Amino acid sequence: MTKRLYTLFRFISLIVILSTLVGCGGPSAAELASVDYTPISRDDWPVSTPEEQGLDPESVAELYLEAEDVKTLHSLLVIKNGYLVAEGYFHGGSADQAARIQSATKSYTSALVGIALEQGCLSSVDQKMMEFFPELADRIKDPRKNEITLQQMLKMRAGYPWEESSPELFELLYHGFRPSNLVDVPLVRDPGSDFDYSNLTSHLVGVIVARACGTDLKSFAQEHLFGPLKVELVDWITDWEGNYNGHADMYFTARDMAKFGQLYLDEGQYRGEQLIPAEWVRESLEIYSQDAWGYRVGRNWRDNGYGYQWWSVRSGDHRYNLAWGHGGQQIAVMRDLDMVVVVKADPLFGQHGDTPWQREKENLNLVADFIASLPGE
Repeated sequence: MTKRLYTLFRFISLIVILSTLVGCGGPSAAELASVDYTPISRDDWPVSTPEEQGLDPESVAELYLEAEDVKTLHSLLVIKNGYLVAEGYFHGGSADQAARIQSATKSYTSALVGIALEQGCLSSVDQKMMEFFPELADRIKDPRKNEITLQQMLKMRAGYPWEESSPELFELLYHGFRPSNLVDVPLVRDPGSDFDYSNLTSHLVGVIVARACGTDLKSFAQEHLFGPLKVELVDWITDWEGNYNGHADMYFTARDMAKFGQLYLDEGQYRGEQLIPAEWVRESLEIYSQDAWGYRVGRNWRDNGYGYQWWSVRSGDHRYNLAWGHGGQQIAVMRDLDMVVVVKADPLFGQHGDTPWQREKENLNLVADFIASLPGE
């Protein structure tokens, strides 16, 4: 009898444990039904629903439910088949909020290189960096700098170091670049030999475009990209000498960021006009450096690579391209799903270290986990 009671007790305990686990398996149907991610209807985006565009509405609802717990998230948009199907704002964010998109700026700078090549300002990605800085030629002590090409710069393979690798470089990052820094900052490896994330390199790419095209970078971008795309650049910070920062500091709304992502999904075409050469879009989204980011992000962030100022990440059955900025700013482009996801978050300007990185990872993983949850097509 005692043995029977013991067996019954264990059976009941198992049922309780299983019930608890089932209850912790995810949000309830009622919780998901209460989530409102209905897009705002405006002239800038056609709107639809996830169901109409072949996207599971429960997956989208779960994404927005999880988003409520991400402490620094401001905006979250999902675009499917060219339609805005989900939109939400958090912690003071709004559809009209324009803030720093941080290093996501680099992907815009890459687009401007492609446009400059199409316009004939630049002749080739094989052009040498020093061709555009003749006033600094006699100050170059490291002959390797004379061999750096525009293509190596786009790939983050110029040989310049990541600014967070030393206190001196970190101070330079936040006190403003100038073109002469290409002389002052030493190379850490031979150009072309390996990947090193470098804000200075991206900034110099922007200066090269401006000098090659005989204008400032903002005017060139406004004429050939922002104006035709019908987006508003709210602000763009310059360096000490008045050059617009090629590495960071553009200010956009989430809706306008989404237009840039859709432009790359559509291979550079907007409303029948080819704003960026399709071949450049394809080349930019290729992977030239495998395992470019050596820091752990999350379980669904794998095989990350780097193209022409664009990141690439594998999540579940999908690989997506990513314009990524500090704090977790994201324009995620998924060609296999015909989808764009945009995140705007607190830019955490000037904040670095473990706590800000944890905050940034929450935003990165929000997108990566959502993409991993979607079935392959």
